[in-house]
Amino acid sequence: MERVRVAVTGMGIVSPVGNTVQDAWDSIRNGRSGIDRITLFDPANSPVQIAGEVKNFDISAYGVPHRTSRKLARFSRFLLAAGIQAVEDAGFPGGVLPAERTGVIAGNCLGGEDAIDAAYRRFLAPADGARLIPALTTPLTISNEAAANLAMYFGLHGPALTVSTACASGTDAIGMAADSIRAGRTDVCLSGGTESGILAYAIECYSALQALSYHYNETPQRASRPFDRDRDGFVLSEGAAVLVLERWEHAQQRGARIYAEIAGYGATCDAWHITAPRPDGSGAAAAVRAAIADAGLEAKDIGYYNAHGTSTAVNDNAESIMLGSVFAGCEKSLHVSSTKSMTGHMIGAAGAAEAIFCIQALQDGFIPPTINLEHLSVEGSSAFDYTPLTGKAVPLQAAASASLGFGGHNSCIVLKKPQDN
Repeated sequence: MERVRVAVTGMGIVSPVGNTVQDAWDSIRNGRSGIDRITLFDPANSPVQIAGEVKNFDISAYGVPHRTSRKLARFSRFLLAAGIQAVEDAGFPGGVLPAERTGVIAGNCLGGEDAIDAAYRRFLAPADGARLIPALTTPLTISNEAAANLAMYFGLHGPALTVSTACASGTDAIGMAADSIRAGRTDVCLSGGTESGILAYAIECYSALQALSYHYNETPQRASRPFDRDRDGFVLSEGAAVLVLERWEHAQQRGARIYAEIAGYGATCDAWHITAPRPDGSGAAAAVRAAIADAGLEAKDIGYYNAHGTSTAVNDNAESIMLGSVFAGCEKSLHVSSTKSMTGHMIGAAGAAEAIFCIQALQDGFIPPTINLEHLSVEGSSAFDYTPLTGKAVPLQAAASASLGFGGHNSCIVLKKPQDN
């Protein structure tokens, strides 16, 4: 049976480094960080005072009326904005998608934490003796609402699903969307991820795990330091990214521009620890190998690996060990970088944003840098090019992007430059 190919025909993003694909990629390509002092709340009393916030964001700029936006929590607004960009970019005639054959699969971890926070504050401190909890609190907060609202906005009647695999959510959503098209359930699928959890409460929760960077409050753009000796934790960020995936023949028939092919997907679970990866990286290795095999490629065919690269010692060391296992013998040909050094960790949106950066890397033949990587320090192989400080031009045909989430969720997608054969 002939394999069904999956094309990427549209992309949209809302992120700490830019609110369009062009602006975000320009920042990533040129090593500009989007991490700064927190403005969404007063962080003066917090040990962590920095984050990767989305800046200059206004949902009305995307043509979304107030009667719609008032029913959306911040994470849903982000996904809708990125989805509107992606659909426009995909160039469907009249902006109309084939409703019965189009689905939405979105990754999300935390849900509408801003709405939860606002409602709980009212619950604990009622005004005039009444607990004035907003009536829409529940639909604003539950994780599936971002995908549901994107489907409602475009009138889509295919499956509208939410994937919640912690930091792997966005990558898993793309992989599952590709599988939906391959299985013949959809011809088009809007896939990606979204997150918005920069709140005092959330920051304190991650701080209690000793997971966040706090030594760089005065120099926030230096805080995210994947694979670097002086890393001290990840930087919490927010945003959304959406890709329009389409059955290859469907895209060709309507004359769509094809950015890339989603060629392979692999997912595993460590079944090891609630927050830490397997120290030997074996679970991640299995996911990456599965994605490469699913793409019909070998490890030597991958020119760029976009690392999960969170800037925590446990992740960076396990991931570098994994690289030495999966890509043994490819030390001279494989280029590695972590774009989280610029975006911070967008949690459920991370994998989707990084898929876009991989596509742009393939398009431009350019490896984005791992900024702040001044002193490489990993327990695994240090022979790979981790692209420290500045990016470089390299011809590329295939890239892999992996995401490794709390709970041991490992996922990887392989993307290829578009080819007609």
